[in-house]
Amino acid sequence: MWISTEQRRKKLSCPICLDLLKDSVTTPCGHSYCKNCFNNHWDTEDERRIYSCPQCRKSFTPRPELLKNTMLAALVEQLKKTGLQAAPADLCYAGPEDVACDVCTGRKLRAVKSCLSCPASYCEKHLQPHYQSAALKKHKLVEPSEKLQEKICSRHDEVMKMFCRTDQQCICYLCSVDEHKGHDTVSAAAERTERQRELEGSRHNIQQRIQDREEDVKLLQQEVEAINGSADKAVEHSEKIFTQLIRLMEERRSDVKQQVRSQQETEVSRVKELQEKLEQEITELKRKDAELKKLSHTEDHNQFLHNYPSLSALSESTHSSSIKIRPLKYFEDVTAAVSEVRDKLQDVLRETWTNISLTETEVDVLLSQPENKTRADFLRYSCELTLDPNTANRLLLLSEGNRKATLMIGQQSISDHPDRFTWYSQVLSRESLTGRCYWEVEWRGAGVCVAVAYKNIRRAGSSDECGFGHNDKSWSLYCDPNICEFWYNNVHTPISGPQSSRVGVYLDHSAGILSFHRVSDTMTLLHRVQTTFTQPLCAGLYVPYRSSAELCKLK
Repeated sequence: MWISTEQRRKKLSCPICLDLLKDSVTTPCGHSYCKNCFNNHWDTEDERRIYSCPQCRKSFTPRPELLKNTMLAALVEQLKKTGLQAAPADLCYAGPEDVACDVCTGRKLRAVKSCLSCPASYCEKHLQPHYQSAALKKHKLVEPSEKLQEKICSRHDEVMKMFCRTDQQCICYLCSVDEHKGHDTVSAAAERTERQRELEGSRHNIQQRIQDREEDVKLLQQEVEAINGSADKAVEHSEKIFTQLIRLMEERRSDVKQQVRSQQETEVSRVKELQEKLEQEITELKRKDAELKKLSHTEDHNQFLHNYPSLSALSESTHSSSIKIRPLKYFEDVTAAVSEVRDKLQDVLRETWTNISLTETEVDVLLSQPENKTRADFLRYSCELTLDPNTANRLLLLSEGNRKATLMIGQQSISDHPDRFTWYSQVLSRESLTGRCYWEVEWRGAGVCVAVAYKNIRRAGSSDECGFGHNDKSWSLYCDPNICEFWYNNVHTPISGPQSSRVGVYLDHSAGILSFHRVSDTMTLLHRVQTTFTQPLCAGLYVPYRSSAELCKLK
């Protein structure tokens, strides 16, 4: 009868190590083993003084002498010489990420199971005794693991099959009646079942958040398309109108086009940035879900409980749960402003030139904005402002590139202008303010009034209609070395606390928020206004006698 190479290998293999026989010896009962394997086996039975054959279980007393099996040794040598001892091609050797068999000699095979009772890891061949031997069948087999020792109690050398909820750790049975006596203990399997339910709940929450974020991404993409469409229409209409004014308005046409494109880029960039954050969160949530899914399929309770705490924690989302959209007109105000200039061009050129100010439209559908707390938070919205000489009272001397205003003793010889404040020593900024803006004012001397006002505030005369904070067209914070007060519509609100020579102003025009802050090492809120602004605003300064105020450079 023909015998295959693998069958010959099995017949010439040691039943203990499962490798080819080395220095083969035979017991009185006729079974053959490697000399070292069998001596090690009988050395463990020295205490009982009864020696048995691992295969037939026949006992011998006293320990018999083992004789070399010359015939088997010759066959093994012949097998080696012919090269038939080579491992079959289908054997899987252990790679860098695999658990290697602890029994294999030379190049080790990949382990298919680990035994918690031994403890050791075995390949398919060396695992067979655990399936064939009645004693070994009782051992606990688990998925291959390199950290078997972590599953064994270092104090009692027992498998840790219990879990102490009081101390949140795996323990053995002896621990539960010893140092963990009286604690809330359950079986590892029971705790695994409980944590498995929690894991499924976490996965459900993750999947729900993934779904929500995917919907948010779709909404943001729609918002990008709406912004681009509105911006394109605004540019197209502006181009048509400016064509009629090309000889007189070449410079202004270029300015408007640049401002629209700049605002378009800013808003699209803002949406894209948040869109990318949401997509990153989706990717992270999917990765977290995959890790939890993999953990949920882990058969080893101890490994599950060991890894679960680090994987189960679910960070809070840094974004709101949903995106709210309000219908907005993005750049339509540009078209309206340019049309008005066209209609009134002749009058404007004869009297004065009014800047065409773009009414910025904030993308109000975005995720809720975090509250500004640090100066760095506010500086994200910093804007460069200059003072308009045409609005400055004759007593105010403008310097530092029209950023600083100083009260002079006598009036300056400057021409009249319809925009000039005739009584109050006030001045407005050249720029119109919409969207989110932040600026700072540094003052010296007797005091200062830091304000915002509509462009149509009255300029001529000494009535309350002209003074910052004394009407419904302006909001003002007055500071001097002794007091600090907020004024609106002739009603003042005292503000307590130490004074500061630098005041920060934050405006969110679309949200109707205006806030004043004391700027030092930390930002201190002085006063906050929540209202509805119906027109673009200008920054304003009131400078009393022997005082100066400057719009600070922040970039």
